[in-house]
Amino acid sequence: MKEKLVLIGNGMAGVRTIEEILDRDPDRYQITIIGEEKYPNYNRIMLSNVLQKKMTVSEIITNPLEWYEENQIELINHDPAVHMDTTNKKITTQSGKEISYDKCILATGSRAFILPVDGAQLPGVVGFRTIDDTENMLEASQKYQKAVVIGGGLLGLEAAKGLLDQGMDVTVVHLEKWLMETQLDEKAGKMLQADLEKQGLKFLMEKATQKILGDNRVTGLAFSDGTTIETDMVVMSIGIRSETTLARTTTIEVNRGIVVDDFMKTNVPDVFAVGECAEHNGNVYGLVAPLFEQGKVLADVLTGKEAKPYQGSTTFTSLKVSGCDLYSAGNIRETEGINSIEAFDGINYTYKKIFVRENQVVGVVLYGDTSEGNRYYNILKKNESIEEYTPVSLLHMVGEEASADVSEWPDDEVICGCNGIDKGTIMTAINEKDLTSVADVTKHTKAGGSCGKCKSVIGDVLAYALGGEVVSAPTGICGCTDLTRDQIVTQIYAKKLTSSDEVYRELNFTNPEGCPKCRPAINFYLNVAWPKEHEDEKESRYVNERLYANIQNDGTFSVIPRMRGGKTNPQQLLLIAKVAEKYDVPMVKVTGSQRIGLYGVKKEDLPKIWEELDMKAAGAYAKAVRSVKTCVGANFCRFGTQDSMGLGIKLEQRYEFIDTPHKFKMGVSACPRSCVESGVKDFGIIGVENGFQIYIGGNGGTEVKEAVLLTTVETEQEVIDICGAMLQYYRETGIYAERTAPWIERIGFEVVKEVLLNPEKRQELLAALDQAVEGRRGNPWDEVVEDNKTRQELYTVGRA
Repeated sequence: MKEKLVLIGNGMAGVRTIEEILDRDPDRYQITIIGEEKYPNYNRIMLSNVLQKKMTVSEIITNPLEWYEENQIELINHDPAVHMDTTNKKITTQSGKEISYDKCILATGSRAFILPVDGAQLPGVVGFRTIDDTENMLEASQKYQKAVVIGGGLLGLEAAKGLLDQGMDVTVVHLEKWLMETQLDEKAGKMLQADLEKQGLKFLMEKATQKILGDNRVTGLAFSDGTTIETDMVVMSIGIRSETTLARTTTIEVNRGIVVDDFMKTNVPDVFAVGECAEHNGNVYGLVAPLFEQGKVLADVLTGKEAKPYQGSTTFTSLKVSGCDLYSAGNIRETEGINSIEAFDGINYTYKKIFVRENQVVGVVLYGDTSEGNRYYNILKKNESIEEYTPVSLLHMVGEEASADVSEWPDDEVICGCNGIDKGTIMTAINEKDLTSVADVTKHTKAGGSCGKCKSVIGDVLAYALGGEVVSAPTGICGCTDLTRDQIVTQIYAKKLTSSDEVYRELNFTNPEGCPKCRPAINFYLNVAWPKEHEDEKESRYVNERLYANIQNDGTFSVIPRMRGGKTNPQQLLLIAKVAEKYDVPMVKVTGSQRIGLYGVKKEDLPKIWEELDMKAAGAYAKAVRSVKTCVGANFCRFGTQDSMGLGIKLEQRYEFIDTPHKFKMGVSACPRSCVESGVKDFGIIGVENGFQIYIGGNGGTEVKEAVLLTTVETEQEVIDICGAMLQYYRETGIYAERTAPWIERIGFEVVKEVLLNPEKRQELLAALDQAVEGRRGNPWDEVVEDNKTRQELYTVGRA
């Protein structure tokens, strides 16, 4: 008869311990897992990606319910343990279930520390630890404008960036002089703050929160220096506290956490603890790597293997915020006996600082360029002497620096710090199991399965192991497949797949119906590949594109009629005014692209308004060619050198209603003063005396990218043709939801330039574009107005 093993806590540390046990001896225990949350085991590290809408909740589920079934694990979910009888070895859950055990693992994790100040219990004050926290923050970001994050640590900054990405005005309040003060020195902390300020975050440093203001909901914060700030939401991110409530009701020794020895045993027989709830030698760890190391030791203990005692962990950390690469490990304070080597590159804005004691690296801080993080970390972990290294090296030729070639790394070089997986383990798995993708490596070794920062290095190891045949690290477009965009598109052509169902089936997607992330992407790739054969699958599009209107934060919609080049007339203005008044539209506003938008429109009124306006849709809801922004140009402006409005109208007429991987914005300025900000458009034109300068790849938004000068041409027709060629090249090679800036960075500016400025290639692309969009550029509002069935199905209240 199997022994009964009960795990209290369904989080990363506990479930990882169970995985390790199953790997060692799958038939040893009858396992029960008790969880507080309603979700199966998920990757908490990726919550910031969910908040930034880079991933969905389903994509961060590490072990779906099927995993529990396959391993015959009883999962008692959303029913936390509330009582523990260590004498009779019984656990009682909140619903009254009693579960007996032979051995029990406590992996109850931690909770966000809520500052004990007045107002901390007001609605609008949240922590950031769980999926529910994340979803609450996303929901609030759609209703409110201002957010304050208390705490400038790792998690606080990721939360702040996530809320900023949702359009909120975000201020980070931090007690210390610089950000992430426990992981960064002052210089790196200041560099990080400067980069985040460029992205739009605001900071209040050296501020102590005294009180949270508000009656029925948070309205602001008051600080100890007498100042205040208004806000609609407060995110507390000032640290965590071990969750030890259950353990404290027993005779288990609890200090800051549940006290364990080197084998993760508590003072009570057959009760163990791992993860953020455990305290080892006075240390409580909040990063994932130590938790997994503890899990391996405990798995050895519980399966009768010879276990090496846990000796504590050397931790490292990195930030998952775009444009702010940093890496920190070990001791980063210059104290007696510890000196540092520092290098700052003001041109590339990179910073490195190595902390050394007795010729051994004891700490690392990297900012801007973290490519050598793993190398330094390995030197640190191995206590390697640095006597033979050159401390500082400037202006060496490319290739003279220390090699980053994985082929020269020893087998014990750690590749995945989170999971402690070294190069030798990955090489063995690749060779023994014929692995050919990063996803395969992750599946079999767990390397890359946590924060994911090491996936590019895993790709390098993979390429080395396969003899250089793999030139990149392929990762799937979503959790349904390991295939990349290029692999999928190649197969669409090779196998002549003309429907999404065929793609899912023939390419062995794990979800036969796809997921919200891959469905619109596959539909787009099919539309580009087979413009005649593939019928657009509207049900695969996002809701804004299905309804031809942007949904607003209160469930109403916006209506933005087309005004080519920003030009309108009294008749259009009268029509807009009439429908706004008739349908009681709460907001009429000039948009950023010089159109007039009606906001707060009820869904059932959309077709009636479109019919009465009798204007075309501006397409502001779509991943497609958007309106062209223009200045008044040479016909009116005394500085204008070209007819910018006329050219803008021609561009819009020529390319409106064409789908692209992401929104495609254009601007035409009549002179170098660039009043329409052509330098941050996907396709920007600036009129000059002898013609038109064309800039490409500019993007606004949370990550601003300046456009790059492509060329200068003499005629409007050349501008129009180059624009069309770029559109089609972008459609053919872009990843769905990829803006032109990262597209050009990925493809290479010189490659794009060579294609667009090659007359023959340009004509080929234009011909392909015309063929692809022939018959597909009708005004979608007209289609709805004339189709009663669609009006009933999509625009009746209560139906999506």
